[in-house]
Formats: sequence, C-alpha cells, structure tokens
Amino acid sequence: MKGRERFILIRGLLREARHWGNFTADLQQHFPNAIISTPDIPGNGARYHETSPKTIAEITESLRQQKDSSQPLRLISLSMGGMIAIDWMTRYPDEVEAAVLINTSARSLSPFYHRLRWTAYPHVLRMIFHSAAQKETDILRLTSNHHQHDNKLLKFWQQWQQQCPVSKASARNQVLAAVKFSILTKPQQPVLIVTSRADRLVDYRCSLRLARAWSTDYIQHESAGHDLPLDEPIWLINVIKQWAASNFVRI
Repeated sequence: MKGRERFILIRGLLREARHWGNFTADLQQHFPNAIISTPDIPGNGARYHETSPKTIAEITESLRQQKDSSQPLRLISLSMGGMIAIDWMTRYPDEVEAAVLINTSARSLSPFYHRLRWTAYPHVLRMIFHSAAQKETDILRLTSNHHQHDNKLLKFWQQWQQQCPVSKASARNQVLAAVKFSILTKPQQPVLIVTSRADRLVDYRCSLRLARAWSTDYIQHESAGHDLPLDEPIWLINVIKQWAASNFVRI
C-alpha cells in the first residue's frame, strides 16, 4: 500500500520554516492525511549555527539528508526554494513526484535585472546599512503587498531574527548560490509554475519564461507580492488542488 502524501515546503533567501506562517496549517486542513515538512536550509532557522553552502546543489543535498522516507515527495517552493526544487527533481527524479514553483528564476532564462528587479536595487542597497530589525521591515515591505504595514507580523519576524540570526557568511553564500543557479535539464515530473504579476522583487516574466521553456502549467496572481503564500495562502492552495486534480497527480 502506498504511504501518505508527503509535502516538503522550501523557503528562499534568509527565510526559515516559521516564515510560511498560516500557509502550512491551511495546507494541512486541505490535505488532512498528508505529512507536511518545512525543513530549514543550513544557515537559516533551526540550522542558523551552520554556514550555508555556496551552491544550490549543496543546499539540495543538505535537505535530502533530512528525508525520513523513500516515498516520492511533492515539493512546494518559493523563490530560491524553487531553484532547490528544480535541482532536486532533475538530479533525483525518483525522489520527487511533482513540484509547485512560486516566483522563482534561473540565470539561463532571465536577465539579472529581472531576477532582481531594477526598481528593487535602491531598497536592497539600503538594507546593507540597516540594523537587523530594520532589515526585517525592509524585507516585509519589499516582499508583501498585503501585509506591508502589519506591525504584529513584523514583530514576529524581528523576534525570529533575534532567535536565529543568519550570519553574514550564510547570507552571502545564499545570494551567491541563487545568482549562479542555471537550469540544465527539463524535469519530467508534473510542474506548476505560479507567479505574482505585482511582485516588486522578482519580475513575473522570470516565471513566465520558465513555463514557456518547459511547456508546463502556469498561473499568475494579479495583486500579491513576492511572498505569495503570505499574501494569498488560500488562493494558492486552491490553485494547487485544482491543478493536481486536472493533472491526475495525487498531491
């Protein structure tokens, strides 16, 4: 008998499991029998004492080592997490059954000024000189369109940063890994690419180009920010459910 469905949720730069917020609980409600994991990459969250690797491939290996089952996985990934998911499903196709890639990009398909929108450059540069607490304010305002001024949420983010601070070395390595990431192989598994047209950090055309290159399923939200699971969790879950049903993927 086949085991229970297994989701692995993968976050992006400088983020940890807790940044999934209500999305994890909402996903569990819609898939009550599923096993949902939100592992941290080295350098983030519970693994903040470690130093992040300098390549996406090495980050993938660190997540693979945390697997507790040989059953194929369903990946839901955001931003740099999407790069990890792509690497995982192409290099270890037997381990991944399907993947949802949210607001991700790759050097081979999109120019640098789309992978990080030129309008975001001043905000990112200012972050270099800001305190750790102020950086969390910057990140929230840059990645969310619906919670930009949510002070309660911001206090949680600042508290998590204090509890599990990402080192400068880990931050540098994560940026380096994301910048260098390039796609070499088209995955054979079902893939859903989801993007936010109003994303102010990564141009939505990065996702669009990826979907066209792979001739895979694509959908976009018109008003959500880069952190789509934060801005529109229920919309995103419903999209995943509908896509799964139409593609005969038990996810």
